[in-house]
Amino acid sequence: MNKTKYIFVTGGVTSSLGKGIVSASLAKLLQARDLRVTIQKLDPYINIDPGTLNPYEHGECYVTNDGAETDLDLGHYERFLDIATSQANNITTGRIYQSVINKERQGVYLGKTVQVIPHITNEIIDSVKLLGENNEYDVVITEIGGTIGDIESLPFAEAVRQMKWEMPKDCLVIHLTLVPYLAAAGELKTKPTQHSVKKLQELGVQPDILVCRTEHELDQDIRSKIARFCNVSNESVIQSIDAKSIYQVPLLMQEEGLDKVVIEKLGIKTKEFPELAKWKKFLENEANPTSTIEIGLIGKYVELQDSYKSIIESLNIAGVSNSCKVKLKWIHSEKITAKNVEKKLSGLDGILVAPGFGERGIEGKIEAIRLARENNVPFLGICLGMQCAVIEYARNVLDLAKAHTVEIDKETPYPVIDIMEEQKNISNMGGTMRLGEYKCEILKDSNAYNCYEETSIKERHRHRYEFNNKYLEFFEKSGMKATGKNPDTNLIEIVEIPAHKWFTGVQFHPEYKSSVESPHPLFVGFINACMD
Repeated sequence: MNKTKYIFVTGGVTSSLGKGIVSASLAKLLQARDLRVTIQKLDPYINIDPGTLNPYEHGECYVTNDGAETDLDLGHYERFLDIATSQANNITTGRIYQSVINKERQGVYLGKTVQVIPHITNEIIDSVKLLGENNEYDVVITEIGGTIGDIESLPFAEAVRQMKWEMPKDCLVIHLTLVPYLAAAGELKTKPTQHSVKKLQELGVQPDILVCRTEHELDQDIRSKIARFCNVSNESVIQSIDAKSIYQVPLLMQEEGLDKVVIEKLGIKTKEFPELAKWKKFLENEANPTSTIEIGLIGKYVELQDSYKSIIESLNIAGVSNSCKVKLKWIHSEKITAKNVEKKLSGLDGILVAPGFGERGIEGKIEAIRLARENNVPFLGICLGMQCAVIEYARNVLDLAKAHTVEIDKETPYPVIDIMEEQKNISNMGGTMRLGEYKCEILKDSNAYNCYEETSIKERHRHRYEFNNKYLEFFEKSGMKATGKNPDTNLIEIVEIPAHKWFTGVQFHPEYKSSVESPHPLFVGFINACMD
């Protein structure tokens, strides 16, 4: 292939139809045909990035190697494709407008009136094409957030129209829509899809392929009706039926011929029908576990499980690699007390304390860690979860009763977790944490080394506070060891209790680097310890 091909995935009728999973599934199928594929997400909100958004509003904030705070869909992209994304893979309306305004201030537009068309739409097009520069990718799939017809999505739709007009042989639009089943009538209804497509056509965009989300099989009559009313061919009406596992979707899309229709319409020559043997083996193992364990996930956003999406998927993937089904018990840290902790955490095979920010629920996390430490229950703490493990150990083993993190208690006499030196004079909240991939050197005699089987690794971070090295000698003499450090800053990255069955806290976020074909070794090791 000489030219990069661009595929746009839009959605209609309702949100949460699964554009991200369909995009990732198509990308996986094209990747299996030996094409170089990447996916990006265009989000229509005016925030610069999800970094300062409340998890209740947006779910998980996913972090890339280059330190971008992005949409959780990028986690799906990486887990499906097993390749890293970057800042260029997530663009918001806020970033688009910020860039245009900066250019206007710099005189780039030579005093011209700055307008949505062409300046905003040109900026969107440039952002889409950025990933296609230098012929690095054969195909760039762009998922557009929200639903067609939303006011905030209009500039994105116009940018798609312009690109499709200017590059008709190199652009393709897939529209994901809903075909609901009305139980009272006993039939599937196509009108929502028809109206959704009509709205897209009003914006000057004719979809090439329709992916129809449904709870029931679409028969040929319904497919033909949709094709006729929406100006697409019969083979371009693709059924997306509900699946038990999101990892079944690529195979369902393959059965429907989605990748075949795409390469035919874009004139791409690839290898024939890919086998996806490794993917199928994963699904076989997922469907046929030989054992089951229950892990308590302790966090303060458990009402919205998307807040921990990458952790959930990392545990599931690691479980599959151990031929084990991982059942999660969601436990709100705010509801854990010293009096009820034994009852709430009884019978668990392992305890994971999730990351987060702020005071709410932190004492409950500390109580959960105390129970895990005292009862030899396998424990994994991530970011704040690791910091809580340090606080718990300081209070209950080192007898530093008022030990805390300065994030919560600025006057604590024992600041075992302190703000990082470079963070002390920062006032802006967005994009200013320690973000992205950093080195970590691991001691050989440790859980971490047994998992990674190497002494030098790189992991992704998202934090402002760190282990206070002034207390390191005190901790290590008393039984908690620093088994992982950043070689450049001496930042403590991993703490463990060697006398414990499996007790590990990490300052970084291992969940950001777990994929179907490369389960993260720390999660695999944690699941293995829980199974024992």
